[in-house]
Amino acid sequence: MSLEGASNASFGGTVSAVLGWTYFVAWSVSFYPQIILNYKRKSVEGLSIDFLVYNVYGFACYAIFNTAFFFSRRIADEYERRNDGHQNLVRFNDLFFSYHALFICLVMFAQSFYYKRAPTQRASLTARTYFYSTIAGLVLMPLFSTIYSTVYFLSFIKLGCSLIKYIPQAGLNYQRKSTVGWSIHNIILDFTGGTLSFAQLILDAVRSGNVTEALGNPVKFGLGLVSIAFDVLFLVQHYVLYTDRFDPSDVEAQLQYQGVQASYGSTDNSDAGSE
Repeated sequence: MSLEGASNASFGGTVSAVLGWTYFVAWSVSFYPQIILNYKRKSVEGLSIDFLVYNVYGFACYAIFNTAFFFSRRIADEYERRNDGHQNLVRFNDLFFSYHALFICLVMFAQSFYYKRAPTQRASLTARTYFYSTIAGLVLMPLFSTIYSTVYFLSFIKLGCSLIKYIPQAGLNYQRKSTVGWSIHNIILDFTGGTLSFAQLILDAVRSGNVTEALGNPVKFGLGLVSIAFDVLFLVQHYVLYTDRFDPSDVEAQLQYQGVQASYGSTDNSDAGSE
């Protein structure tokens, strides 16, 4: 390799690393606004329970998938054999992110049991069916397939969770005609992370000389595209369609609202003096 080629390779590696850790920070931090919002409101009303279930289950599968590809020589060798000697694209930041995300999602899921929620807020039949059917598939798969295929099946479970987890939340926002209880800061950070993750994946594939290798990590590729699409939808819901920000669970907001009423008079003019 020429000096110029080595320099370009080094620069490309540096850019990839920066993209990787930046999207890790953006995606990791994106979980916290929702936890903080739940804590401040002492309520999870407005937050889809299905979204929480899919998140916990999906990131559990993603963590196991990344662990296998990062640490198992057997899995790595099988990947190289099936992909013309190319190494898999799971990086340490992917591994760290998946475990951190799983932990934070478990905290958020626990909040749904501790804080106030509506009587109708429970896991749907669709979510329960997806969970039990895919668990059954994981249990049975080693009986007629390889460990490599079973591990890869985990990635498709995660991708499935990512494809459908936002749908219940978008539907809930539509039914309530409000995004109150759903943190928009989570969405802005998630949009940033999805864009950077997609950019890193494409850059790494180009640097390796095999653009189709980007499809060798379907979770990462799918996560970038799906996250961006749904984030745009939520941004439209929040800033265009449902702009009423009054939150009955936010005591401070209620006090401010009552202060406005006191300043300008009640809506039914009941405080007007008799003439």
